[in-house]
Amino acid sequence: MVESLIPDILFGFTGLISIINPIGGAFVFLDRTASLTLDERTALARKIGINAACVLLVAFFIGTPILHFFGISMEALRIGGGLALAVGGWQMLNAPETPAEQAEVQRVGADNAKARAFFPLTVPLTTGPGSIATAIALSANRTHKLSAFVVSSIASVAITFAVAVTVYLVYSRATVFARYLGVEGTKVALRVSAFLLLCIGVQIILTGVSEFLIPIATMPPVAR
Repeated sequence: MVESLIPDILFGFTGLISIINPIGGAFVFLDRTASLTLDERTALARKIGINAACVLLVAFFIGTPILHFFGISMEALRIGGGLALAVGGWQMLNAPETPAEQAEVQRVGADNAKARAFFPLTVPLTTGPGSIATAIALSANRTHKLSAFVVSSIASVAITFAVAVTVYLVYSRATVFARYLGVEGTKVALRVSAFLLLCIGVQIILTGVSEFLIPIATMPPVAR
């Protein structure tokens, strides 16, 4: 049981970090916090990392009971979260390019960036429906046997801590990535990230819709 702890942590971390994609999210984060200073952006990245840890811990330990309590299916979670991601990506794709419009967006963003640390910067842009569903799936087979429960819980906490630290380190260094890419390269990276965000949102919606329709399509015909 204990010997599987490290593989479980590595498996869960790689699965979640590939879905969260903090490198791509860093450019989205940079776009949403363009008016903040470096210290303010670093503090905000720390807050997002803490928020992401809280979201993942909730998903790991009480995600399934919460969904059942509110009568929310995984399909509805995917469709709703995917829609939020798609809308965010669409808004970024249509963001203003002229200096006057950018200045207005940045002025408004400076007033609201900290208030948006949880929504939308943490949910759904960082820990969205895909990562929440993955965390719930990773803990779905957790048994009630004490030893297995303890090992699984340790793995969940370790995975959460590793993901949160990675998100903080990458987001807090978003300006470093932008500096290496330059002005034009950053613009291209932002647009590509926005397009990928839109596509990910659409894909999550399609996955939720297909998971909802497949049981209906495979139902046996009613005998007359």
